[in-house]
Amino acid sequence: MSAPSMAAALAASLPAPSTAPTPAAPVYEAIPPSMSTAIDVEVEIPITCVQLDALVVSKIIQHGRDAPLASAHGLLLGLDLEGVLEVSNSFPLPIHAHDDDEKVSKSIARYQTSTLRSLREVQGDDNIVGFYQATNLGAFLSQSLVDTQAIHQDRLRHGGVVVVHDISQTARGTASLRAFKLTPSFIDARKKANFSTSSLIHHRLTFSSILEEIPLRIRTNPLLNSFLKVLAAPSSTTQYTSALPPSYSVLDLGNSGLTRNLEQVAEGIDNYRTEEGNVAYLSRQIAREKSRLESHLAKRREENAQRVAQGLSPLPEEDVSRMFKIPPEPSRLESTLLLGQVDAYAKMLESTAGLGLAKMYAAKGGGE
Repeated sequence: MSAPSMAAALAASLPAPSTAPTPAAPVYEAIPPSMSTAIDVEVEIPITCVQLDALVVSKIIQHGRDAPLASAHGLLLGLDLEGVLEVSNSFPLPIHAHDDDEKVSKSIARYQTSTLRSLREVQGDDNIVGFYQATNLGAFLSQSLVDTQAIHQDRLRHGGVVVVHDISQTARGTASLRAFKLTPSFIDARKKANFSTSSLIHHRLTFSSILEEIPLRIRTNPLLNSFLKVLAAPSSTTQYTSALPPSYSVLDLGNSGLTRNLEQVAEGIDNYRTEEGNVAYLSRQIAREKSRLESHLAKRREENAQRVAQGLSPLPEEDVSRMFKIPPEPSRLESTLLLGQVDAYAKMLESTAGLGLAKMYAAKGGGE
């Protein structure tokens, strides 16, 4: 008997393996919303630090450089673990001239959904943890930024963060990246939709207490460190001592940046004065309507006193409130945000002017 036939005979003599029944697919029940926070332990740990990967930093800086005039913005993707918000990826959102248009908003939403689906298909991070926004000369407080951050803090697990990238600082050779989130007092005032003067005093809100800064750190990897070392290594193919040519931009005495900064300060002050004029006009309207209401009530009381003296029933006073439409007290949020912008421009002007004076004195001393 040959070897194949022997193996076949031996296999035929063995008992047939018993076929085990196929186990049923497990069925998972959805966690009730009331139990999700109790099971999710991480939700109780507050965010104490934001960690950006070097890839994310390079993508944000590149987007801010390519986009026109501080209009770059996008979403941050990552994971929050033990109080550290680890941002491992990001992608830009399209820029449109009219952000309030409903069609534009739907287009951005479709683009965001499509991008997240593509990242999920390639096993990439698709968990939104915040967004980034480019700014110029340090002035980033705006109504759109506050509204977007409020939506994120309402829907995301840890509220998410906003990373602000200052293009003007990066252009001078210092990458400026800061992380913020809205303060609880501002969130409480926004939920009540009341930013009147009394509400600002009650919540102790100023432009400096709308956002709270979160410590930010950048994580590099061995590949990036190796690349930077290659750039810094001496090169024999060029006349320079390194692969990167020397730059003398820090010695530039031009005042173009200072002029632009002064223009921004003046424009910010003009915008604030215009907003204050609008608030004052609305306040005068409210005072005028209240004066008319009080005058009418006084006349109605006198008339009722005469009717009672004559033995007649007094006229009702409930219809008086329907006769006079007193506008609500104007919101002071826009004025507060404009004050924050003026403060940021002024601080940047102080820094720029000090550096410019130091350069001028150094150049003067070198010339003598």
